[in-house]
Parts: sequence; structure tokens; C-alpha cells
Amino acid sequence: MLDIDRIRKLVDMMVTNDLVELSLRDGDVEVNLRRPTAVAEVMPVVNGAPTMIQSVPDAAAVLAPEGSVGTEDLKLTAIHSPMVGSFYAAADPESAPFIHVGSRVNIDTVVCIVEAMKVFNEIKAEMSGTIEEILVKNGEAVEYGQPLFSVRCD
Repeated sequence: MLDIDRIRKLVDMMVTNDLVELSLRDGDVEVNLRRPTAVAEVMPVVNGAPTMIQSVPDAAAVLAPEGSVGTEDLKLTAIHSPMVGSFYAAADPESAPFIHVGSRVNIDTVVCIVEAMKVFNEIKAEMSGTIEEILVKNGEAVEYGQPLFSVRCD
């Protein structure tokens, strides 16, 4: 069986290299990763039968255009969580938040940390603009693909 750390590394590699699909086979374990939009499907196959399928986001998230926050303002784009974990607005409890409403961000601006399995992952904006809304609270659990911030892009 493929461990979760190896799957995470594969997903990170896909995101870093902007890959849409990746298939691997190791003995009788096969992993197929696909990113049709903002959703990745993880399906290890053992002896020809799927053993696990990652949950799919709710229908509203699938039907909304990629990156959109809502229909009330089509110029806003969402920064989505790249993983399941706990959202943290600052590096530690004593530090100021990375950003606030009105902050200017660029592609390399760290906007938050998502902690997953005791690993603290810095999340970057990956876009330029102004933070219009923070959609989650500090310490709140977040899902893969969940909107964290709405940004008015340049």
C-alpha cells in the first residue's frame, strides 16, 4: 500500500510542475492522479480493484467557474486550500497575521499556513491583487479546494 506521505509528495510535484495527470505503478499498487480543474482524484488500485477514492467537493464547488468566489462580483478570485488541514493566519500565536483585508499580495506572498499531519505548509497567493475577504477563521479546519480568501486581481 502507498503511504499518504508519498501521495502528498506526488501531489506537491504535480502542483509545482503544473501537471494535469500522473499515473504510477509499483508492483500491484497503481496510483492515478488527475487535476481536471482544482480537484485532484487519488485512486490507488490493488489487484485491479480501487481501494480508496478521495472525496469529491460538493456540487456547488464543482459547478462554480474555477477561481470564482460568487456571482455578485465577477472580478473577485478565490485563493483555495491546496490540502485538508488546519488554517492559521499567522506563523505563531504571538505573531501578526500574514495578511488582512486590504493587503496587497503578489504571487510569492505568504497568505497563511495550513497544518496537515504536523507539517506546517506556507500557502502563497499565486496571484496579484488586493485581499477583499478572509473566508475562514484562525484555527478552523479546511478542506481541499475550499476558498480561503477572495482577491480583487489586478
